[in-house]
Amino acid sequence: MLAQVAGSSSIWPNTPRATRLNWKNSTRVLLEYLLDFPGETWQKRWDASPLGQGMIAADEVGSRQTTGIGVIAGIRALYCLRVVQPTPLAFRRNPLPNYGAMFIAVQEDQLLNEYAEQVRVHQFRQVHRRDAINELCMLLTVQGIALSDVTPAALLHFTHENRKARCTLQPGSQASNRLIGRGVWNVLHAMGHFPPSTPESMRAALLRGQRSIEELVDQYEISNQSVRGLLIEYFTRRKADTDYSTLKDLVCKLTRHFWKNIETINPDQADLRISPEDYTTWRQMISVKDDGKSRVGQDSIVIALRSFYYDLHTWAAQEPERWAAWVAPCPVPPAELRGLGARRRRINERSADRTRQRQPLLPFLVNHVETRYDRARLLLGRADEVAEGEAFIHDGIEYRRIRTEADRKLLRHGDEVPTRVQEVASGRIVHIGTDEEAAFWEWATVETLRHSGVRIEELCELTHLSIRQYQRANGEVIALLVIAPSKTDRERVIPMSAELFHVIASVVRRHTRTGRPIPLVARFDYHDKVWSAPMPFLFQRQNGTTPMVFSSATFQVMLGRLCEQLAETHHEFRGLKFTPHDFRRIFATELVNGGLPIHIGAALLGHLNIETTRGYVAVFDEDVVRHYQEHLQHRREIRPDDEYRDATNGEWSEFEEHFDRRRVELGSCGRPYGTPCQHEHACIRCPVLQINPKMLTRLEELEEDLLVRLGRAKRENWLGEVEGINLTLTFLRSKRDETVKRMRRPVVDLGIPVPRRVDEGQ
Repeated sequence: MLAQVAGSSSIWPNTPRATRLNWKNSTRVLLEYLLDFPGETWQKRWDASPLGQGMIAADEVGSRQTTGIGVIAGIRALYCLRVVQPTPLAFRRNPLPNYGAMFIAVQEDQLLNEYAEQVRVHQFRQVHRRDAINELCMLLTVQGIALSDVTPAALLHFTHENRKARCTLQPGSQASNRLIGRGVWNVLHAMGHFPPSTPESMRAALLRGQRSIEELVDQYEISNQSVRGLLIEYFTRRKADTDYSTLKDLVCKLTRHFWKNIETINPDQADLRISPEDYTTWRQMISVKDDGKSRVGQDSIVIALRSFYYDLHTWAAQEPERWAAWVAPCPVPPAELRGLGARRRRINERSADRTRQRQPLLPFLVNHVETRYDRARLLLGRADEVAEGEAFIHDGIEYRRIRTEADRKLLRHGDEVPTRVQEVASGRIVHIGTDEEAAFWEWATVETLRHSGVRIEELCELTHLSIRQYQRANGEVIALLVIAPSKTDRERVIPMSAELFHVIASVVRRHTRTGRPIPLVARFDYHDKVWSAPMPFLFQRQNGTTPMVFSSATFQVMLGRLCEQLAETHHEFRGLKFTPHDFRRIFATELVNGGLPIHIGAALLGHLNIETTRGYVAVFDEDVVRHYQEHLQHRREIRPDDEYRDATNGEWSEFEEHFDRRRVELGSCGRPYGTPCQHEHACIRCPVLQINPKMLTRLEELEEDLLVRLGRAKRENWLGEVEGINLTLTFLRSKRDETVKRMRRPVVDLGIPVPRRVDEGQ
């Protein structure tokens, strides 16, 4: 063994003699340590030692401070020469520098050399290239195999075992729970090493697709096989008229919440004829969740059970030979559903109260994300302008541009390095590039949700192809956002406001700023458990070696983090969190409050039933809803049947001229088509007035005039006039601040499209 290490000049060429001597001495110290443990082979002695079990670090065996010779070099030599096969815990306990290159040099494996070359030409950052080499060499070491024997299952097993080892060494660390090996998977897949049916990414392999009905039912371990067969047949028939997510929920209600509990109450139950006593006991069981909290969705379980029994009754009349044997009286008494409407109204009231509570807090959240993004964006731009070591002052704080030793190493390999600054006063190092990235997506998420009212699934599915435009006859271009079918399975198109268009354009520009198009990424639908076709999704980012679309859970965590930050300065946010659907309800609320008819709001929100939209705006006074309902009913009564025809040229011209008539001195009126001005042309006070930034000087003139009038009104003691002028000043200043804030947003340059070369398109 020592001879092999001593002769390492042939194995590891260009190695200095002093280094080889150090490796030899280190290996001798390690072998002498292993001689103290029982075993006929070095592997058995290694497994019996605390070092081999991952219980101690290498410094406890020998270090330069204690013996003058460390054993890390000896451990690395034994691993590379495959003298011992360590466990993931033992390997992780003692990190080995430059292990990948030394391991590859020893193996003399042509396939392994090809892999290393493929890693070098892959579109990875230098740190990811290093990890892809080291992680594969670690896999080959701990599993004791050659690269030709590596399979997708072997790589997944290594990934999970490695995560267990990291969590053991660093319990509670978020980084320890991450899965490694994604870069290895990408390279091996690109080499054609895996079978053609293997998923393209490790994430795709880990996320399981749709389960069969048998698998969905069997996960709840039903004892009665006859009832199991009935449920499988029932769900198979219901599968034709429902989607996978709804079917999975139905299986849970009838299998887990109903029959599994019935077997707990009465293990001898053989059919669907449930006694009143057992039903009463079951009803009490489902009223409480497993964690002891009261169950809110009890009615949905009872309704699903009632539908199950009545479906069997109906189907038995059509196919008695198949279903008649299972027909039994429905155990749900008619009185069970009494008060269902009242309970649903209580749910709507809670939703309305939730919206009432969060609507006044939305401006604080919006201001927080805007301020945080502006601060990070401007600081990043300022830091990029200065040289390394140069100090500068931003927002009253002195910073210094720095580079760490790891950054310099990346620069030597021609890799990009993140921008870092150091606060001179505190010495705190700020990874401003990462902060700006996080702040941008927080701002983009909040702004898109509040200006569009889209569902969270629809936000995840927005792509570059969702952006359309419509050009009017007078040359005016209207930006449109196409919302892909989601909950209602119906596509819709919504016009984009200037604020929404700015956000979407900023997202597009962020993806294309390097001159390359938006990456085509497949998105996993967590509800239907299917992968989409590769598309240029807008809300995606690079996650290590793989671009990945944001998930709905990511947005939930993001909003929760923002509310926790605001709770430090605003006590209203303590114990309160925003969800993506809160923005949708607030959007609907502000639409109707701004004068938009509720049926138009329903079209923008994608509701098939206007009653659904009415539930969203229940926070308003009944007079508002009743007014619009009477308005719609009157319009329906006077509209003749022959009006449902294609628009004539004159009617279409009138429709376009409506938008021209909305232009006023200070900007543009946002009232919907076909509705008169409901605010008696009091434009400063009108909530739908959109100020033209060019008219800010005019606002200043109006403010000066109002202040003069206010002074005279106070002198003359015209209290009513004073109140009216103060209200007008409040609206004027609010609109001015909002316009100035919009002007501070940087201009988004989308660039000029450049034809792609043939090799780039492949």
